[in-house]
Amino acid sequence: MANDEATPRPAPREVRIDKRQVRVLAHPLRMRLVGALRVKGPATATTLAELLGTNTGATSYHLRQLAEVGLVVEDSERGGGRQRWWQAAHDVTSWDPSDFDDDPDARAAIEWIQGDQVRLLVDTADRWFATQHEWSPAWRDGFGMSDIVMTIPPARLEELKTEMWQLLERYHRDAEAVDPADPEAQPVQVFLAAYPLREGL
Repeated sequence: MANDEATPRPAPREVRIDKRQVRVLAHPLRMRLVGALRVKGPATATTLAELLGTNTGATSYHLRQLAEVGLVVEDSERGGGRQRWWQAAHDVTSWDPSDFDDDPDARAAIEWIQGDQVRLLVDTADRWFATQHEWSPAWRDGFGMSDIVMTIPPARLEELKTEMWQLLERYHRDAEAVDPADPEAQPVQVFLAAYPLREGL
């Protein structure tokens, strides 16, 4: 019998979004649709509408908008008849903010997306604070945030981010080998952020 651990796992499908894609993606429901398809896997518009608390018509419309720029695709293996299944076209979205410096609309869109990431972080933290008493001591010790202050040039900061991302990707690949029936295993969202130190500290 082949050793599953020796089977190489496919690399994440990554897209470096272009100006058209970023303008389409900068919408609250579209961001959530792409995120849900990446986390939950293929789904119909009806299933996604129930999951996200919206209506099927709006969900179908925004899925088609995302499909036009290649961010979601139809799942041909599941679709049949009038029921359309959708899946994320990629596992990871990447960009540099400077990619959009020459396009004011795309720059505004990426700034909105960055702000939405911060809003997601705040919402995730708030939900954790409200429910942390329900978790075991091991999880309460494991979750949370920390920070460190350093003086560093931008090129070195880019190296740091790259190394940290590679580490996260390795743990992500290892996590796929975890037994889903393991009662200690839970989905965890890890944020990676770096910002300038505000004056006055």
